[in-house]
Amino acid sequence: MKGPSIGIEVIENFYDDSKELSNLGNIDSLADKVLKGDVRATAQLIRRVDDGDKGAFPDLAKLYKHAGRAYIIGFTGSPGVGKSTLVDRIIALFREDGKTVGVLAIDPTSPFSGGAILGDRIRMQRHFLDDGVFIRSLATRGKFGGLTRSTADAIVVLDAMGKEIIIVETVGVGQDEVDIVNSAHTSVVVTVPGMGDDIQAIKAGLMEIGDLFVVNKADRDGAGKTVSEIMFMIQMNSDARRLDGWETRVVECVATEQKGVEAVYNTILEHKRYLDGRGKDRRKDVERNRALSQFMDLFKEGLLERALHKIGGDHALEAVVQDIVSRKNDPYRASVELLNRVMNEASS
Repeated sequence: MKGPSIGIEVIENFYDDSKELSNLGNIDSLADKVLKGDVRATAQLIRRVDDGDKGAFPDLAKLYKHAGRAYIIGFTGSPGVGKSTLVDRIIALFREDGKTVGVLAIDPTSPFSGGAILGDRIRMQRHFLDDGVFIRSLATRGKFGGLTRSTADAIVVLDAMGKEIIIVETVGVGQDEVDIVNSAHTSVVVTVPGMGDDIQAIKAGLMEIGDLFVVNKADRDGAGKTVSEIMFMIQMNSDARRLDGWETRVVECVATEQKGVEAVYNTILEHKRYLDGRGKDRRKDVERNRALSQFMDLFKEGLLERALHKIGGDHALEAVVQDIVSRKNDPYRASVELLNRVMNEASS
């Protein structure tokens, strides 16, 4: 019995159909329009990938070979540290330098609509009328790690659209936000003075991913102490001290007053120059990790769909879960049994 489409059939049909469509004149797919910089088509395609529409796979496949040119910057940190305000100021500086910018703001999922709560786009609204800036919120949809599964696809779309700089701002969940390192060339960790728990979060997970630490709201009491604590952890943590030559930086700023923002911007550019020069191997590692992460996410998603189809869908899944809850079965045996059924189907 053949399982459900997990994207392969869709893509194969697309390549077959494209031969016929090429004879029909000026018929542009969403991908074609994205490549021409069409904002409406870009928004539509990102919406489809955010909704998990596998019908978008052919367009993504077509765009992928045109991507890989953008520089990707990730901003992460706990809620309330001022990431969105800082990103807003950084966008303005890139625009002053003539760079086009795409922004993906990962927002909490609305409990009512299932979509993103658009707080970050509201805070960046002054850029809405700028043709050189494209801003889109993506919903977490229950995904942990600070990023949504569709982030990698949305990066491909903005990259192929021609955005030179792509900024990814994570949802703000503290130490779980380490996924950003698999998507960004430069990872910026933002914190503020007086948040002891935030410093603990950095120690627990974020320290290993930060290329640059920003102490925002540095006009508050305790800013110097926070900088010292971060510097101490950088010195103590051998993983954070880049073996390939980059020394993690710590910069103070007050984003709301534009103080220190240019120093943050210049440090980001310094890290980019480093990756373009002595850090080329590091940049290759980032590209590899992003490709691996994207592939594995798609593979696991497709495998799960096929497995659920094999047992009969969500209702059958609930029956399996109830057997586990009642101790009639256990999660270890149940998962192995289901995997064996899927593998047997694939080999038959």
